[in-house]
Amino acid sequence: MKAILLLPVLVAPLAAQYFPPPDAEGGWRKPHSREEARRAAGVAPEKLDAALDFVQQTSKHGGLLVARRGWLVYERYFGKAHREAAPNSGSVGKAFTSLAVGILLRERADLFPDALEQKVFTSEYFPAEMFPLSDPNRADIKLGQLLAMTAGIRGNNPGYIHGQKTTLDPAGPDGWLAMRDTMAFGQEGGPLNTKSLWCAPGGGYSYASSSIHLASVMLRHMTGRELEDYVREKIGKPLGWGRFGWGYKNRLSHTAGAGGIALRPPDMLRAAYLLLHKGRWKDNQVVPADYVEKCSRPSPYNPHFPYSLQFNVNGTGWYAGLPRDAFWKTGSGGFCIFVVPSLDLVVYKMGGRDDQYAAENTRMPPVPESVFRYDGSREKWTGTASLPYEETYAETLRLVIAALL
Repeated sequence: MKAILLLPVLVAPLAAQYFPPPDAEGGWRKPHSREEARRAAGVAPEKLDAALDFVQQTSKHGGLLVARRGWLVYERYFGKAHREAAPNSGSVGKAFTSLAVGILLRERADLFPDALEQKVFTSEYFPAEMFPLSDPNRADIKLGQLLAMTAGIRGNNPGYIHGQKTTLDPAGPDGWLAMRDTMAFGQEGGPLNTKSLWCAPGGGYSYASSSIHLASVMLRHMTGRELEDYVREKIGKPLGWGRFGWGYKNRLSHTAGAGGIALRPPDMLRAAYLLLHKGRWKDNQVVPADYVEKCSRPSPYNPHFPYSLQFNVNGTGWYAGLPRDAFWKTGSGGFCIFVVPSLDLVVYKMGGRDDQYAAENTRMPPVPESVFRYDGSREKWTGTASLPYEETYAETLRLVIAALL
């Protein structure tokens, strides 16, 4: 009889059991030397300077935070960015809208018997102000398509159909305009609008901010609460976030569902760490694990482009030189959170224009000058990164990975 080799049961690594306390209670653990960073986290911190140099080419203000195996091994800022800053991070907020919907699906499973297959353009899910539908084909939109931006809602060019670029004519709105309820409902005209679908639901992908904003309207209608308040309770509290707000408050009367979350950098990194642990924080399953799994890999709701439930994914190897399990969410101005489970790695690429740090944008009290005073050092900055917009994010992650041992 052939001998059977019994392998030992592997115990989860220490990093898998570590969760950083709130900053008021000590915050992230940090190595005290380069040697400790190499030994405990498997990172050569000095090599991350190359990644920071590249980040400084991509945005006027910003920074870079890197945590591996639960160790915050790198934290550097420039311009108006600093540890207590909470700028409008643009479309990174879309990820939090998606996670909030994932929590809602668990809490109100009775109202979503078909889960992501649920067709949601009915009065049960949306307010009366949306009806009658601006395009009768909206009635066929499934929740998964709304979250994956394949609902046919008009967005940016180019669109994609099974990996091939296509042009929407006309394109749809973006930015704060796309997050005005009446615009997302298809009730506004103008050169950029969402009155008609550009393709049948599921028929193509277009980066449509109105699409994910509609998901936030659904959540607001069903819970009776603003998205910001819902995220504060369901995600912010368990993770121990500090000061926190939301952008576009100088433009919109409701929380922007397609972007704008305003988090301190260490707390944004906590959010990425939550995703690394499949939605778990200590003993609390904050976001359903299966929902985070759906966010992290190619989605059946988007066979057109490597974008899942509001995250870029690399399961098909679309982004050369990056791990297949890497996923991330970008935001206007150069913001991005990265998660790479196979490397036990999370990264926050902080960016920002002047307006994203403006108090009127988030209506958050500015930090005292005794805490931080901008020295004006980036006033003459001009972008020098020569790569296409999306590629700058992938290149940042490549440079971070190059520093791993």
